Amino acid sequence: MFGKGSKLYSILLLRCPRCHEGAFLRSHPYDLGNMNRVRETCPNCQLKYRIEPSFYYGSMYVSYAVGVAVAIAVYVLILLSGVQLGAGGIFGVIVAALVLLMPWIGAVSKSIWANFFFKFDPEVARNNK
Repeated sequence: MFGKGSKLYSILLLRCPRCHEGAFLRSHPYDLGNMNRVRETCPNCQLKYRIEPSFYYGSMYVSYAVGVAVAIAVYVLILLSGVQLGAGGIFGVIVAALVLLMPWIGAVSKSIWANFFFKFDPEVARNNK
């Protein structure tokens, strides 16, 4: 379910959607100088990551959905932990979590967007080892 060949593997580990080997981003999502900059091509299988100019603008919609999911998860964790916070405290914790996770949310959103358009190819993965 999470091994090579699954979309989840490529998305969460920020790997090439086609070969699951090459790095998807130029550097780590929290490298603020290169935050969430996608490589031009996969260093392993040479897949061109940009189908057209402004290709990753669509990932903003995915980013919104991922942000909402993170906010709901934080809210549920607060409720399950039994911590007594008022509405303002819960709001503050959710905002803090979203701010801290913003680079990761952006990177994962671009990876999800790319995985909509590029499919895993086991033949390419085998040939480029």
